Amino acid sequence: MKPEETGTENHMRKELPIETAPKDGRKITVIWIDDDDQRNESIAQYRTLEQLRAGGGQWDEADTGWWTFTDSKTQRKIEPTAWIRETDDDESQED
Repeated sequence: MKPEETGTENHMRKELPIETAPKDGRKITVIWIDDDDQRNESIAQYRTLEQLRAGGGQWDEADTGWWTFTDSKTQRKIEPTAWIRETDDDESQED
């Protein structure tokens, strides 16, 4: 998949390989394919084993990865193929 750039006059969206996505706990927009081969764009967060265990419950290494909400109460582990970096044109210019 080739990275894509889209945007408005003051806002740019750039699709990047998931391997380059931040894994520091912040929520980002990711692209993933569901079981019906539907391309989805969702807000997701990379969670380490330590982060999962801190939330309670029984977790193991297989649970580490990208998680998104599929509705207001349900979370699902997903395998994104890309992520969207969003920047404002103003942020890319230095004073």
